[in-house]
Amino acid sequence: MAMQEAQVIPLRAARRPIPAQVRPDEHIAEPTPLRPDVPPSQVDGLSQRLAGAVGFLRRRIAGDYTVDEFGFDQDLTDAVLYPALRLMYERWFRVEVSGVEHLPADGAALVVSNHSGTVPIDALMTAIAVHDNHPTQRHLRMLGADLVFQLPLIGELARKSGQTLACNPDAERLLSSGELVGVWPEGFKGIGKPFRDRYKLQRFGRGGFVSAALRTGAPIVPCSVVGAEEIYPKLADLKPLARLLGLPYFPVTPLFPLLGPLGAIPLPSKWHIEFGEPISTEGLAPLAEEDPMLVFNLTDQVRENIQQSLYRLLAKRGSSFRLPGISQ
Repeated sequence: MAMQEAQVIPLRAARRPIPAQVRPDEHIAEPTPLRPDVPPSQVDGLSQRLAGAVGFLRRRIAGDYTVDEFGFDQDLTDAVLYPALRLMYERWFRVEVSGVEHLPADGAALVVSNHSGTVPIDALMTAIAVHDNHPTQRHLRMLGADLVFQLPLIGELARKSGQTLACNPDAERLLSSGELVGVWPEGFKGIGKPFRDRYKLQRFGRGGFVSAALRTGAPIVPCSVVGAEEIYPKLADLKPLARLLGLPYFPVTPLFPLLGPLGAIPLPSKWHIEFGEPISTEGLAPLAEEDPMLVFNLTDQVRENIQQSLYRLLAKRGSSFRLPGISQ
C-alpha cells in the first residue's frame, strides 16, 4: 500500500494587539489608589508625622538635643508633649484665640491669667495658644505651685515642658533672660473654687508677680480664659479625704467620683483665650517694687482688667458647651 504524504497545516501567525485609538476629547482615568478612602493630604500629613517621629528618635539616641538650667527640653516639648495637648486644644475644646498681637515678638513679658477648672488644664491650653498662634512660636515658661513638682512623672514632665516654681527668683531669672513667662496668681483658690463662684476672680496674692515685672522692667500682659470653669464643675469638697491625700481639695463633680475614671474626662466646653493690651512697667522708679502701695495698685489694675474682659467674653460666648466636631 502506498503511503500517503502527510499534510502539513501551517500555523497561523500570532495576532498583534491593535492599540486603542484615543480621541482627543476622551479622558484617561487615573490609576486607582490602594486606599481610595484616604485623601492625598492625609497621606502627606501621615508621612510628615512619621518622618518627624523618626527624626525625634534619632536625635534622642544620638543625644542631639539641649536642656536649659531649668530642665526645659524644647525638642521633647515640641515633638511629644505639645502634639498630645494639641489634640485636646483643637478637637475637644476647639479654642479660639484673640489678642496675640499684644505678645512681644521677642524679649521678656509677664502673662498674667485667671485660673479655674478644678484641674489646671487652662495653663496648658494657654501655653499651646501662645506657641501655635505667635508668629515666632514662642514658648510660655509657666510658673507652677510646689505640688506640681512633687507629683511622680507629672513633676518631671512639667520641668521638661519649661515650667518652674512660682517664686520671684525664678521668675526674675526667666524675665531677665528675655523669656515669655506665665503666672496664675489666684493659685489653688482659683482652680478650686466652687462652680457657683465661676468667673469671679479670687485674690491675687501679695502681688509678687508685679514685683518681678518691676525689677526686670518687663511689661505685664493680662490674659482672660473663658471655658475652663465648666470642664469639671466643682459641686462639693471632700476635705477629710483631701487632707489624707495631702491635696488642697478633693472635688466632687457631676461625674466624679461617681463614674470613676470616666468622670475624669473633661466636659467639652467652649473656650476663648484673649491676650489684652500690655501694661508697661518702664519709667517707674528703680525701687518701685519696694513701694507697697504702687505694687498693690498695679496688682489691682491687672486683676480688674482681667475681670472686665471675662464679663465681656462671657456675654459674647452664648451657650457654655458644644459637641466636638460640630461647629458653632
